[in-house]
Amino acid sequence: MASSLPVGSTQRPHFVLFPFMSKGHTIPLLHLASLLTNRNIMVTIFTTKANRPFISQFLEKFQNGSISIIELLFPSNVEGIPQGIESTDKLPSMSLFRPFTIATKLIQPHFEQALGNLADVTCIVSDGFLSWTLSSANKFRIPRLSFYGMNSYVGAVSREVALNQLLSGPESDDELITVPKFPWIKVSRNDFDDPFNKRDPTGPHMDFVMESVTASANSYGLITNSFYELEPMFLDYLNREAKPKAWCVGPLCLAESTTIADKNPKWMKWLDQKKDEGCSVLYVAFGSQAEITPQQMEAIAEGLEESEVNFLWVVRKSETSVLNELEEKVGDRGTIVTEWVNQRDILKHESVKGFLSHCGWNSVLESICSEVPILAWPMMAEQPLNARMVVEEIKIGLRVETCDGSVKGFVKSEGLKKMIKELMKGEKGKDVRKKVKEVGAAAKKAMAEGGSSWRTLNELIEELQAVRNHNTDDFPSSKDLIYSEINGEA
Repeated sequence: MASSLPVGSTQRPHFVLFPFMSKGHTIPLLHLASLLTNRNIMVTIFTTKANRPFISQFLEKFQNGSISIIELLFPSNVEGIPQGIESTDKLPSMSLFRPFTIATKLIQPHFEQALGNLADVTCIVSDGFLSWTLSSANKFRIPRLSFYGMNSYVGAVSREVALNQLLSGPESDDELITVPKFPWIKVSRNDFDDPFNKRDPTGPHMDFVMESVTASANSYGLITNSFYELEPMFLDYLNREAKPKAWCVGPLCLAESTTIADKNPKWMKWLDQKKDEGCSVLYVAFGSQAEITPQQMEAIAEGLEESEVNFLWVVRKSETSVLNELEEKVGDRGTIVTEWVNQRDILKHESVKGFLSHCGWNSVLESICSEVPILAWPMMAEQPLNARMVVEEIKIGLRVETCDGSVKGFVKSEGLKKMIKELMKGEKGKDVRKKVKEVGAAAKKAMAEGGSSWRTLNELIEELQAVRNHNTDDFPSSKDLIYSEINGEA
C-alpha cells in the first residue's frame, strides 16, 4: 500500500540502487525498488548494458513508472573474463569472481558522472561487493546503505567466530566448536569457505572481503533482507555490538505478491498436471553459481530416480550431459528445466511440497514465504551456516547426509533417496512442514501494513529524508548531532 511522504519532507524522496552483477544479488534490490515506489519514492537503478534487459523485463511485472534505469559500460579487456560477460552467473568459472569484482571499480568514474547529473538523491543503496561506491557517495555527500544478501544469524555467528579466533585451534575440519555468545550453536571449520576456514586467513580474497566489510562499517546503514521475528537475538546482537545499524525490511520477495503472473511456461503446466493428479512434487535447484562434479550429478540423478517422488529439477545447460537418461527412466514423474525460472512461482505452486536446496538466502526466504520445507544441501559461501540456521535454529528443514559426515562430503544416491523420502513422506517431514507454515505466516505479517518490516522501511525513509532536508555539509560525521537537533534534544 502506498503511503504519504514522511513527516516534514519538502519533496519526493529519490533512492539510487546499484546491485552487484549477479541475479541473486540483483533480484532482492529490484523487489526493494518496487516497495519504494509503492511509497511514492522515485528510484534510479544503475546497471550495465548486458544486465539491463533482465532488469527491464523483471520490472515490467510491477507496472510501475517511477523506476528509471541508467546503463553504464562494463570494462572491456579484463584478463580472464570473456568479452560480453557482465554477470557472475555467466562466468566460465567461479575462480574468476575476484577479478570480475575488481573490474567493477573501473566503472566508478562513469557512475560518478551519471550521479552528478541526478537531482536531489536521498541515498544510495549499493551491494556490499561494490565497496567503492562509498567514496562516490561521500564525494556527493549522499548517505550510502550497504546491501548483503545475508541474514543476521550468519553475520552474528561469523563475527563471534572471527573475534574469538575459533578456527585457529588444532581441531579437525569437522570438529564442532561452541560459539561463545550463542553456546547452543556449534560450527566447524568446514562451515566456512576459503580463506575464512584457515587458521590465519590472509591473501587477496581476504583483502577484498575486508575492503567490503570496512566500507559497509563506514556506511550509513545496512539493508537486511530478513524480518525481525525470524532472528531477533541475532539482529539485536549486531545492532548492539557492530556497525552500521542494520535495517530489516524483508522478506523482499513478498513484493512479488502484487505482480502480474508470468505466462505459463511448460514446467508450470507440468506442475498443474501434477496438482490435478493429486501428486506432491519435490523442487530441486542449487542456484546459478555452485559447481557440481559430474559424479555428484550422477548420484543426484540416481537418488531422484530411486526416491520414487515427483520432481522438477532446474539445472544449467552445461550440467545436462549426465542427465540424458534420467527423464527417459522416470517418464512423466520428473521434469528437467535448463532455462531461467521464476523460482517464487514454482515454490508457490500448490503441488510443490519440498525443496532440495543449496540454501542460498534468497532461496531460503522464498521457501519460507511459500511455506515449503527445505532439504538443505549447502554448496559454497555462507550456505553451510544458512543450512544450520534452517535445520537447527528455525527448524524448517532437514539436511542431506554426506557419506563421511562432513559438511562438504560427497552425497551418495542412497543417502539422498533416504532424506528425500523423509522430507516428503516421513514424520520429520511433517514436523518441518508444520513449522515452516508458522514461520511463513510470520513473514507475511512482518511485510504487511503495520508489520515490523513495513514499519522499519518507513522509519528508514523518514530518517533519510530528515537528513536530506537538514542539508548538512559534513555528512556523515555529524549525523548524531543532526538527529539531536531534529528531535529537539540539542
